[in-house]
Amino acid sequence: MEQTKKKAVITVVGKDTVGIIARVCTYLAEQQINVLDISQTIIDGFFNMMMIADLSTAKIHFSECAEELEKLGNDIGVSIRCQKEEIFDMMHRI
Repeated sequence: MEQTKKKAVITVVGKDTVGIIARVCTYLAEQQINVLDISQTIIDGFFNMMMIADLSTAKIHFSECAEELEKLGNDIGVSIRCQKEEIFDMMHRI
């Protein structure tokens, strides 16, 4: 029986520096969170990344993950937000 995916949208925005993707992906891997899709751009020195992640096998609860990602962002000088897919969808409906 296939486990239902619990998806989250993770956004990372800030000044571009070496290792942003590595730090975020390392954290996610340590928590058993699978990255399903990733897109990143750098415009005039500013880094922007959006990820879709599957939290169905995560070792921690969503709220703890979102809080820890926010702290990680503070440590590396970027803003990291993690939202449940359904909340993100509701906020961006036309």
